[in-house]
Amino acid sequence: MLEFALPWAFAALLLPALVWWLFPRASGAGGAALRVPFYAELVKLAGDTAGGGVRARVWLPLLAYMLLCSAAARPQWVGEPESPPQSGRDLMLAVDVSGSMAAEDMSVAGRRVDRLQAVKIVVGDFLERRAGDRVGLILFGQQAYQITPLTFDRRSVRHQLDTSAVGLAGRETAIGDAIGLAVKRLRERPASQRVLILLTDGVNTTGALQPLQATELAEAHQVRVYTIAFGSSGQSGPFGMTLPSAEIDEATLQKIAQSTGGRFFRARNTSELAGIYAELDRLEPIAQAAEQIRPREELFIYPAAAALLVLVLALLLQPLALHGRART
Repeated sequence: MLEFALPWAFAALLLPALVWWLFPRASGAGGAALRVPFYAELVKLAGDTAGGGVRARVWLPLLAYMLLCSAAARPQWVGEPESPPQSGRDLMLAVDVSGSMAAEDMSVAGRRVDRLQAVKIVVGDFLERRAGDRVGLILFGQQAYQITPLTFDRRSVRHQLDTSAVGLAGRETAIGDAIGLAVKRLRERPASQRVLILLTDGVNTTGALQPLQATELAEAHQVRVYTIAFGSSGQSGPFGMTLPSAEIDEATLQKIAQSTGGRFFRARNTSELAGIYAELDRLEPIAQAAEQIRPREELFIYPAAAALLVLVLALLLQPLALHGRART
């Protein structure tokens, strides 16, 4: 339906009438004037269109003024009520980019890729399904860095993840620092919405915080931590040999998840990892908004453009009217 955001703007339509009524008309130049009773016949004989031109010069500006008043009232087309998703979660993703993530023991579409590349593909698909959530990104290795703050712009989060590289934050692994940084960024948010999904393929080897110390902080600030241990049991070596994979501290990751009310997952390939993120969709559903909104499309440009065309037409007709008067 059509609505006007500023209907009081139509009161300006009365302004020309008020000006006409309040201000006296300008007096003529004076002097004698020739009055003939057959002026109309003379006009017809001369082919004069001055009378029509005068009328056009009066009514066209008035029409343009009315259109401008309509534009000022901000006409809007109001659509059907909609219930957009509301952010039910503040979701922080912590992804390990230490040196061990370069191990090429994953397969995607029949080709072998390293662990980080596999994570980018699976987590990217997970982000597409989190419409309505605010998502942040932490990359950690020897140091933990918040790459993207909590934001509804999931495209930017995915871009930052896709452009990350192994070793970007150092070759070692600081799991405790990653958890501590996530808690720091989430603690100001509503308690029921604080969620951290931490993915690593190794053991905490450095950092100012030990993982269990960081877990105590997460508990104190009611941050649920879901931990994912990612990596195959072994990686292929030359001549078809199987080399031992990097060690994963599953016991500590389980303790972190259990203490904070989250869950621990073990992923040995991309299919299992995709299944884990699908499970996380069910564990952390997106709340729906109770309040409905109605989309509005601004239409003021149309009467404004019409007013401009009418004014141009009035300017084009003015020389024709003057020409007709000169012939008379």
